[in-house]
Amino acid sequence: MNKLERQTNIQNSTKQSLSFFLLAVILLWVKSYIAFRVGLNLDLENVMQEIILVITPLSSALFFLGLSLFAPAKSRNKALLTIHFIMSFVLYANIVYHRFFDDFITIPVLFQFKNFGDLGGSAKSLMHPLDILFFLDFLLLLTIVLTKKVKPVEKLKKKTIGLVFVTAFSIFLANLGMAEIQRPELLTRTFDRAILVKLMGVYNYHVYDAVLNTKSSTQRALADSNDLAEVKNYSDSQYKKPDPKMFGAAKGKNVILVSMESTQNFLINKKINGQEVTPFLNDLTKNSYYFDNFYHNTGQGKTSDAEFLIDNSLYGLPGGSVYSTKAQNKFHATPEIVKQKGYNPVVFHANNKSFWNRDMMYNTLGYNKFYSKPYYNVNDENSVNYGLKDKEFFKQSMPMLQNLKQPFYSKFITLTNHHPFILNNDQEKSIQPADTGDPTVDNYFVTARYQDEALKQFFQQLKASGLYDNSVIILYGDHYGISENHNKAMSKILGKEVTPYEHLKLQETPLFIHVPGQKGKVMHTIGGEIDLKPTILHLLGIKTKGDIQFGSDLFSPDRDEFTVQRDGSAIAKDYVYAGEKEKCYRQSDGQEVANKLCKPAKEKAAKDLNLSDKVVYGDLLRFFKDGKIINQQESNK
Repeated sequence: MNKLERQTNIQNSTKQSLSFFLLAVILLWVKSYIAFRVGLNLDLENVMQEIILVITPLSSALFFLGLSLFAPAKSRNKALLTIHFIMSFVLYANIVYHRFFDDFITIPVLFQFKNFGDLGGSAKSLMHPLDILFFLDFLLLLTIVLTKKVKPVEKLKKKTIGLVFVTAFSIFLANLGMAEIQRPELLTRTFDRAILVKLMGVYNYHVYDAVLNTKSSTQRALADSNDLAEVKNYSDSQYKKPDPKMFGAAKGKNVILVSMESTQNFLINKKINGQEVTPFLNDLTKNSYYFDNFYHNTGQGKTSDAEFLIDNSLYGLPGGSVYSTKAQNKFHATPEIVKQKGYNPVVFHANNKSFWNRDMMYNTLGYNKFYSKPYYNVNDENSVNYGLKDKEFFKQSMPMLQNLKQPFYSKFITLTNHHPFILNNDQEKSIQPADTGDPTVDNYFVTARYQDEALKQFFQQLKASGLYDNSVIILYGDHYGISENHNKAMSKILGKEVTPYEHLKLQETPLFIHVPGQKGKVMHTIGGEIDLKPTILHLLGIKTKGDIQFGSDLFSPDRDEFTVQRDGSAIAKDYVYAGEKEKCYRQSDGQEVANKLCKPAKEKAAKDLNLSDKVVYGDLLRFFKDGKIINQQESNK
């Protein structure tokens, strides 16, 4: 072969290799755009956002697949296929996650890998047979390589590789510029993942999330006691005196907390097919303190976030779960506080002890004992989905509860009313599904009714055991059960369109507080899980002034009508601020009004979330002892 033929072969090989690379880029680009548009159903507001959505995956595909060009010739195609598969998997994983949680994966969520093995039916129900289409382009590229239709050139010119990355960065900068026009200070809105994905794309979002995660991991090392001063001053300024009539109303009584899985407040007094969904809870509104404007404040940590909020009066993190990522922190939690007053704090939950890292976190929070799955008889007949069915859970828990040293502070975590809302025994279905055509929504009422019956049974058992009259009983919905992805079906249930205002109203979860000797009443106070710590402690006659907390006593006559959502949304007495949509609504009729009317609520929500995150990321409570800020040396003692 002469020199000319060799050069010709090299040129042909280069063109062939680059053509294969560009094919991979185009396929990933087109697939990503379709996935963004269809699989993630992103709510685009204007033409510029559509343009952003088109160009965003192109810059990511060029950059990440371009990394394969640095690989040796023999392994270049393998590197390209590997990167392409990883990016396809990341895209698909976000789509599956988004189908239920209406959210996007974060790095802290990935560290919760111990949970994945327990997801069972929940995860399977989110996967569809047609999902194989997400990987068709990868299979095409793999076929081309295996059939040796393309051979990588021995050495690519630096100019060629440079052109790929210059193009990628140019498109990215154009993307970022347009994104900032659409949403100024975009990169500081760390709590709003939907906006980040919509304006930066899934791949750039994950890079940004990695940077944030790295930054947050350094905050603890750099933090000192001075960082706590601002938080302490703010917390002290927000303190509200308890109602003298309620302070100590349950002093010396046992505490029984029940987490009602995925229970939203719209279920109360709701009828499906002419039948009450929650007849027991409906009756409970008449002889307990029932809060009908109570909201969950959870983020990605869901049930574990609710637990963290209630025990600490601190918010969960913008990404991942405090339980999974910050169990080594120092907290000043309710179990630790009541233990110092002679209480015996325990948890009952018939699931694996490591789920949400509970075995480690409960120890950190000060619980004496965790009655997890090994303490229960769990088999195929009495369990479904995540574990032991609620009726059997309460039945098996009662002997353990009765044998506890009193007074106790106990928490029960139910499981049955969990996505995908299934019961494996038709005889246990006391109500027919709804008929919206959406299985998730339709079956939700069936498991909600089962949970209601289990709670009724539990109350009967408490009365028979003698514990009922000596215990303050608190039932709360931990988080939403029906996500925004099911708005179409929910509009049929509610008989009206699910606007951003209605979506926020759907974040209401029921709260019942039964105090021995008191009839109770319906309370219209606006509050959330963040408020339960001071509320419980005040009922027990334990002062909270000087503590670091972001909630206030729900019975306090001085409290503000206010609560916060993890995405920055705020619910106040007169107005509701929808953080993701950046819209303001009037409470009285749900009508959209000028954003300036929501400015005070928006700013308070942001401050509460930011200061709470500062405490958790910096592990600042290690500098807090006996109501005072201490220095580094004292905290190490």
